[in-house]
Amino acid sequence: MSDLQTPLRPKRKKVLVDYLVQFRWIVVIFVVLPISYLIYFSLYLGDTWSAMKSEKRRQKEHDENVKKVVKRLKERNPKKDGLVCTARKPWIAVGMRNVDYKRARHFEVDLSAFRNILEVDKERMIARCEPLVNMGQISRYTCPMNLALAVVAELDDLTVGGLINGYGIEGSSHLYGLFSDTVVAMEVVLADGRVVRATKDNEYSDLFYAIPWSQGTLGFLVAAEIKLINIKEYMKVTYKPCRGNLKQLAQDYADSFAPRDGDPSKIPDFVETMIYTPTEGVMMTGVYASKEEAKKKGNKINNQGWWFKTWFYQHAQSALKRGEFVEYIPTREFYHRHTRSLYWEGKLILPFADQFWFRWLLGWLMPPKVSLLKATQGEAVRNYYHDMHVIQDILVPLYKVGDAMEFVHKEMEVYPLWLCPHRLYKLPIKTMIYPEHGFEHHHRQGDTPYAQMFTDVGVYYAPGPVLRGEEFNGSEAVRNLEQWMIENHCFQPQYAVSELNEKDFWRMFDADHYEYCRKKYGAVGTFMSVYYKSKKGRKTEKEVAEAEAAIAEPAYAEEV
Repeated sequence: MSDLQTPLRPKRKKVLVDYLVQFRWIVVIFVVLPISYLIYFSLYLGDTWSAMKSEKRRQKEHDENVKKVVKRLKERNPKKDGLVCTARKPWIAVGMRNVDYKRARHFEVDLSAFRNILEVDKERMIARCEPLVNMGQISRYTCPMNLALAVVAELDDLTVGGLINGYGIEGSSHLYGLFSDTVVAMEVVLADGRVVRATKDNEYSDLFYAIPWSQGTLGFLVAAEIKLINIKEYMKVTYKPCRGNLKQLAQDYADSFAPRDGDPSKIPDFVETMIYTPTEGVMMTGVYASKEEAKKKGNKINNQGWWFKTWFYQHAQSALKRGEFVEYIPTREFYHRHTRSLYWEGKLILPFADQFWFRWLLGWLMPPKVSLLKATQGEAVRNYYHDMHVIQDILVPLYKVGDAMEFVHKEMEVYPLWLCPHRLYKLPIKTMIYPEHGFEHHHRQGDTPYAQMFTDVGVYYAPGPVLRGEEFNGSEAVRNLEQWMIENHCFQPQYAVSELNEKDFWRMFDADHYEYCRKKYGAVGTFMSVYYKSKKGRKTEKEVAEAEAAIAEPAYAEEV
């Protein structure tokens, strides 16, 4: 491993945008944080008002809003209007990818009213939600009942629709899979205005399997039924430091949740590991615990949700000095442990925000809304972040995690790294993402006959060369990473900035079933394709016209 303190590349000369980024905290403190707080508060009031309505009234409003979507779709003139997309502003999305398709000619449909929890069915253990319901809202609603979604993504602002149409993961995904794997049924408005309910075993089962990772390019998701689980009031969290090279850290991480003897009693409810340097990490495992257990004499309770608390990733890092320790965190506060600091991105946005004085005085204003950060950054700063900053997730087979971390270290030197395992199921239909062929015959650690164990390696921060003031080519580093991912059967969530061309995009993902459903359900020429939507850069009028006139042909990539 290289010495992170030793410059490996030529020094980079600072330009104006470097100073705009360096002093951006002024805009964040005086503009972004206050407005963010007001938005969060107004959304909270709206969510509270929604929760006070009867389920019957919420369902009636939902049905009326669905009719408005159908009516709007039928108003579109295919000969002169652009491709269909939501009316949400380009900067509102939580992801860092440029939503440049909305800068080209398009036809908007407003889905902003779809933010109600329609029903919590305790008998079926199902929560029926509209697509703009976010994780903070649903956990606030269900946790007092000792219920939760099987997979609760960490950041409050992540929405049900985004996690289903795209990608979602949490520390329970080693048990339940990705967020989309916990969905039981989807209500979808198709291109022709039909409203259908898709499940894994009804006449729309092909659509059910095609929607995840499709980025809303098959139809409009207007409601989803999602699996609930029983929970307890606290999470008993064990922090265990680990040391060694990256391959050794990867093995320690795998051992923390996938016991080599296969004993199911050793599998925790939650798993998370953070790699702080090339030789040090902290593994966290959690099991649900009752209020009575947590409050027993001698047990330590950590109310991590208080605004003045040490940021969670720094709190976990203390295990490297103090050794292994155990504490109890209220379950909902544990679910959203990374929200206030945006994992560790908050340190880059506000370099002093993790300090004691700031947390006490202004910590209650955190976090800034990602959408406002994007809205106030301007073109130059946005391009700077694309080149000098990394936000990527690598979904990699568990047995290749060590290789992935070594590659990221060589190309980017980004720390901390976030490791979170998830099952990738062997489904009856081959979807856009799928396990390795024949994985079940290798009997690797963590695998079962019906699912291969993968891991999300989260790479979020400024690369080492950037922090040292050296030259760094972010686009080249991402391209190299993407090629490594293609060669190693990995997948790149589409919220991230991608350098993939269309051929390589369909080398990474499987196109067959997606393209089949695009044609069958009339999405071609109405909704943009998933590659078109993910492609970096602004769309030209020519590209819009070509996409509208597209013929449904499988996007096969040449074999390599």
